[in-house]
Order: sequence, then structure tokens, then C-alpha cells
Amino acid sequence: MIERNQASPQVNNLIVERWSPRSFDGSAIPQQDLDVIFEAAGWSPSAFNIQPWTFLYAHRGDENWDRFLSLLIEFNQSWAKDASVLTFVVSNKMQGRGDEKSPNHSHSFDTGAAWILASLQATAMGYHSHAMSGLQFDKACEELKIPADHRLEAAFVIGRKAAKDQLPEALQEKEAASGRKSVAEIAIAGNFQ
Repeated sequence: MIERNQASPQVNNLIVERWSPRSFDGSAIPQQDLDVIFEAAGWSPSAFNIQPWTFLYAHRGDENWDRFLSLLIEFNQSWAKDASVLTFVVSNKMQGRGDEKSPNHSHSFDTGAAWILASLQATAMGYHSHAMSGLQFDKACEELKIPADHRLEAAFVIGRKAAKDQLPEALQEKEAASGRKSVAEIAIAGNFQ
């Protein structure tokens, strides 16, 4: 495991500094900041420039917040409630228009790339984000009216990091930037071994 202080100095610091806290201070994110974060996501590359992603979001305390929060599993609700924005990430599984649609093989891959650009932009602006797949997927798809030809990929929160002591004791121990596998563990020259 490589710790962040052991990362190559050639890896951009923004990438190394990005991490996923669970302790947030609940402060509001101005809509203009959120728009910049989503615009950064929109600059992500995608196959044939289809841009298959959609971000459904709620600001803490708005008319959608409680409903969105209820779509997370109970564990994630317990800490995500203090974030500033909760976003559901949706990808379009199809490409083309009208009756000329065909499956889009890379919809999830492309949408994941958009999510990470949003996360990096948030980090650059002094926010933190935390993605999660601990959702009630079926309930969320129904509640959010996600069409059958789309896929709910994940959710993420954005906010300003708070002191870890506001979390339950068991989570306080985990509230630190984690290390990463070495290049030798994630990259193989040649066939999968």
C-alpha cells in the first residue's frame, strides 16, 4: 500500500489530495460553485462525445433533500445528512435518437469519468466529495423517475470537511485519507494473470 506522502511527485497534487471524508460541516454551497463543479464533469471525454451522464441533485434543506437522503442506505444517511449537496449519478445505456437507438457499451465508464472530474473540481474549489453505492437502487430509480434505458450508477455528496469528532466513534477511526495499491498491483504488461 502506498501512502499519500509516498506518491510520485509527478502525480498532480490535486489527484493525491482528493479523498472521501464522511464528516461535513453542513454549510451551503452556492449554486454558482455547484454549476462550476457540474460543468467540469461535462468536460469529460465520452465515446462519440455522447456525454451519457445526468446528475440529479438536492441542496441540504431544499424541497428534495429529505427525499433524496431517504434513498441512501441507513448507514450512509447517518453521515451524509451533514453534507451540502447530495447527487445521484445516472447514465444513459443507449446511444442514438428516436428509433435509431443502440446499446452504448461505455455508458458506465464514461459516466464514471465525469464523476471524477466533478470530484477533482470540487477538491480544487476547497470542497470534498464522497461517492457511494450504498443506495436503495430500486426505490431510488422509481422515486427519481429514472427511465428503463438509463442506469443509476451511484450517489455522491459534496461539502466542506468538518472535524471527525462529530462522527460516531467507529467512523472517527476511518476518517483519514487512505493509501492506494502500487502500480505493480494495478497495471499488468500483457495478459491478465
